[in-house]
Amino acid sequence: MKLAVAFGKQGLILTLPDGPHYEVLKARSASPVTDIRRALDAALDAPLGCLPLMELAAGKRSAAISVCDITRPAPNSVTLPPLLDRLHRAGIAPENVTLCIATGLHRAATEEELRTILGPTIAATYKIVNHDARDLERHRFLGATKQGTPVYIDERFMAADLHITLGFIEQHLMLGFSGGRKLVAPGLAAQETIKVLHSPRFMRESKATEGSIRENPLHTELLEIASMARHDFILDVTLTRTREISGVFAGDPVAAHAAGVEFLQNSSIEYLPEYVDAVITTAAGYPLDLTFYQTIKGVTAVQHILKPGGKILILSECAEGVGSPEFAAMLLAYSGPQGFLDRIEEAPVEVDQWQLEKFALVAGKHAILFYTPGLTSKDMGALGSRSFSSAETAIANLLSGLPENARIAVIPEGPYAFARVRE
Repeated sequence: MKLAVAFGKQGLILTLPDGPHYEVLKARSASPVTDIRRALDAALDAPLGCLPLMELAAGKRSAAISVCDITRPAPNSVTLPPLLDRLHRAGIAPENVTLCIATGLHRAATEEELRTILGPTIAATYKIVNHDARDLERHRFLGATKQGTPVYIDERFMAADLHITLGFIEQHLMLGFSGGRKLVAPGLAAQETIKVLHSPRFMRESKATEGSIRENPLHTELLEIASMARHDFILDVTLTRTREISGVFAGDPVAAHAAGVEFLQNSSIEYLPEYVDAVITTAAGYPLDLTFYQTIKGVTAVQHILKPGGKILILSECAEGVGSPEFAAMLLAYSGPQGFLDRIEEAPVEVDQWQLEKFALVAGKHAILFYTPGLTSKDMGALGSRSFSSAETAIANLLSGLPENARIAVIPEGPYAFARVRE
């Protein structure tokens, strides 16, 4: 059996040997919106839970808009123009609009990436700033949350009269779903805030996982932080498996995001009749599989459909290597899941440890194999022994030791597929 999967920019063709029972789980979604501009106009002029955008912008001199960085396929070049048009018609001049690239702790966007993220016309016209979480002086201290998280948000966002976020909603490994409040924190937060949000206190909460919103303490914390930052308005979309817009949700940050999450849950979840023995998955291709750091999302997303002790094979190009220097050093020092979890439990939080923590929580229950050609075995430290030089060799090792009629889920779009077992 041959199957195309998302991998880098070009994709990858897998050859799956006969024998096992394969279940191909494609990212299920609603149909694409037929008239996108009409849907955007309607959402901006009749938003959920607040005044139309033009009325919110009336009398304001400036606006800041937080947008996703290159690691997220948000269709900003489509959603930004009607939003900007309304700001300008309300009296906010183009030179008083700041587009903030919500990097969190990711690297800054390059000039070429800015043209991809925003579209060439917008990239050449508006003031664009890359958030830098490591530069505390560029952040405004807003106080602490009820749980004690210190809140520092990018001053260039805070200095504007109107605070807007622009994103899309998908399942997220710790927040349940992306979008909305995530474009404020961690997107525009200082590392002093991000480290607390991504500490073991939140990472080991059972509800802080994919598809979980209700009673997710991290979601609650981020809503509070966004409120402190006076999060005025969101424009979020949902996407089909081919990354077309399937839904548009604008308005009050809490109400509009909740509506988008409900729409995604109802239209995208795929149910399996039983747990599977193994999973072959991806990191969803470019841009999500640029680094091993981002690749981990493909690993954590499949834990919900695996039998205890089930095996995972993750396919990811990793064209930009491991990730941040901090994450790369941590990966080299990683010797095993329990040792890592024990070491960081009471220690000061290090940049990017949370992604490896989420990985370790899965690795303690499942054997994980890798095909990541952008990395050497040396790059991966102890995990290098489970890394293979070809997809075919990796698949053969996954199948080794499985029962004769093993049930194997194959997920071409990785974390974009939202799958659960029907209880």
